[in-house]
Amino acid sequence: MKSYFPIKKTNKLSKQMLIQPMFVDQRIKSSKKIKGLGENYSWPQSTILKAVEKDLKKGLRNFLFFIVPKEKQKLPEDFSFHYEVIRSLKTQFKKDLTLLIDTCLCSITPDGHCGISHNKKINLPETHYALGLAANTYLEAGADIIAPSDMMKDTTKYLRKIFNENNFNAAQIMSYSTKFKSGFYGPFREAANSTPKGYDRSSYQLPVNDRSKAIQSSIINAAQGANYLMVKPGITSIDLIQEIKAETLLPTGAYQVSGEFASLKLLDSQGLGKYRDLLMESLNVFSRAKADYIITYGARDIVSHL
Repeated sequence: MKSYFPIKKTNKLSKQMLIQPMFVDQRIKSSKKIKGLGENYSWPQSTILKAVEKDLKKGLRNFLFFIVPKEKQKLPEDFSFHYEVIRSLKTQFKKDLTLLIDTCLCSITPDGHCGISHNKKINLPETHYALGLAANTYLEAGADIIAPSDMMKDTTKYLRKIFNENNFNAAQIMSYSTKFKSGFYGPFREAANSTPKGYDRSSYQLPVNDRSKAIQSSIINAAQGANYLMVKPGITSIDLIQEIKAETLLPTGAYQVSGEFASLKLLDSQGLGKYRDLLMESLNVFSRAKADYIITYGARDIVSHL
């Protein structure tokens, strides 16, 4: 099986490691700048192909898509908009891009939670069923990698079972395997229409002070069939990468989340630092920490300098 992000043999930062997040929003008719994230936009379906083509010409290859539907669903089952977006991308660009699809329910559920909840509690069977429908739809449309970010118990195990039952035995999973409850997600939640309501995400996201639980979460996801592991936010997880790799022998990456990236842009806007220097420094540190891939909103700004 091809590995899109193999374990690195050196600490050198390379463009092959970089993954650019992209947002497609069914609610908008023209591009909308994402607050705090520089030249990152939410795109309507009508212009996303041109946006991706522009990034491909810069030397980017890897894209993580967040697809935001117009309508909320209490029991998500309609992922037709997601299918249309993914299909159009793979039809247009084929193997010129590696297409990762964030697989979660937070942009679809009325309360913005990553699973289906009743009375402020997650219903795991309903959540797994909806995630399975979503992931199968994405694979049918042509996704290269499914990236479940929900942090529910046994999601990776459930998806691997569903994939095998539906002849997607070779489907690849990039698990958000060590994902903390964090205050660094603000700009993203606005763009993804996913701010949680009614209660917070502490019942399923990890506490930032529990190292043992953080490591164990990735070990469990590895055992359940993930191909790639992840720490998120990168800045609060950098000490975990090497130990996770040593325990699992799987490629492990870091997500430089929206709040981290926004801080670089803010320093630049206030004349307190130079954006490109700050970005390069932060990405080199992730690489030094043995990250095998890096998801960053600045991938398009740095790729030509590598």
